[in-house]
Amino acid sequence: MDQYIIKGGNPLVGEVEIGGAKNAALAILAAAIMTDDTVRLENLPDVNDINVLLEAIGGIGAKVERVDRHTAVINGSTIGDISVDYEYIKKIRASYYLLGALLGKYKKAEVPLPGGCNIGSRPIDLHLKGFRALGATVDIKYGAIVASAPNGLHGTHIFMDTVSVGATINIMMAASMAKGNTIIENAAKEPHVVDTANFLNSMGANIKGAGTDVIRIRGVETLHSTTYSIVPDMIEAGTYMFAAAATRGDILIKNVIPKHLEAITAKLEEIGCEVEEFDDAVRVISAKKLRRTHVKTLPYPGYPTDMQPQIAVTLALATGTSIVTESIFENRFKYADELTRMGASVKVEGNTAIIDGVEKLTGARVSAPDLRAGAALVIAGLAAEGITIVDDIVYIQRGYEDFEGKLRSLGAEIERVTSEKEIQKFKLRIG
Repeated sequence: MDQYIIKGGNPLVGEVEIGGAKNAALAILAAAIMTDDTVRLENLPDVNDINVLLEAIGGIGAKVERVDRHTAVINGSTIGDISVDYEYIKKIRASYYLLGALLGKYKKAEVPLPGGCNIGSRPIDLHLKGFRALGATVDIKYGAIVASAPNGLHGTHIFMDTVSVGATINIMMAASMAKGNTIIENAAKEPHVVDTANFLNSMGANIKGAGTDVIRIRGVETLHSTTYSIVPDMIEAGTYMFAAAATRGDILIKNVIPKHLEAITAKLEEIGCEVEEFDDAVRVISAKKLRRTHVKTLPYPGYPTDMQPQIAVTLALATGTSIVTESIFENRFKYADELTRMGASVKVEGNTAIIDGVEKLTGARVSAPDLRAGAALVIAGLAAEGITIVDDIVYIQRGYEDFEGKLRSLGAEIERVTSEKEIQKFKLRIG
């Protein structure tokens, strides 16, 4: 089992390049099969989730060619099966996007109920409600969602009960090939919703209003080929921003859209970091003692839930008492016990963590409970005194490309190891 071994205490300094957004790429990969023409996708992150979804798309008969590490060419004209294999779905939750894509194109789809990170229930009922409103019959049979619209999908007015990125994207995909006009109200506004809409429009869809809470879609009969580059990953960027803060470093984070990072930037400045913005880069300098703050996760443009563990780790080293409130997922504080093993003072009550800042963290053996919490524990290890070992890094590899390589380029002492022997070798080498 792969692990990270880290010797903490070095400020991270230097430049790091951010890859394509995993969450946008997953939706766009699913949407790419909605045309029978060839689609070329660039700036794909080389992470496990993307590779699994590419396999799933190949598994239903599409032609998938990896041109290079960050480019794939997909042709959906050879799809012979609208039933996706459970083996792929249990690994990544976002494979449910194949529902909207297949239903839009073929008017039928069969996708097993999804897996992914265990950070709380992420109900699929909003997706199903949207498909039903578009005229599909939707059932759950034998552990799979089975949707069909033999008479075709028709445009409609859909009001989302709660803001849901996944449901907004799934309904948008299906509606883009429905007859007539669809209006989605209370739609999610996240950058990856906008990126998916832009991608669909580049294939000939007619979607307006993505990025606002009302999306208007005029259905089209067919979509055509396109070449499209995925938007930069704001969560990967934010993770390095907090790595700079927690380790008292100075990092220039390149290939980002600073506008997407505003909620993160605001909190970093609040706790005492200096943030410089450029056209496509941000620089985070952490030279002063960090201060306490309060943060509550909210749908975009609020503070992102995917950045909640990273700020909590940083606040564990700030002066005073901070409160972190999680309003999106109910099970997102599972890293708190691991952080406590490193000397942090974290008390979780319901959906709130009360964090009393400590002078320093000390290395320990910890386990990554999910993707973002795993990355946050790596940041904790980099900021801590001594040696930290992070288990279950398969979660981290789902969403961060070459995490240890990029961190090493910033001066981190971190290695991916697979045995006790390699751990001992690392300890001897760094003395």
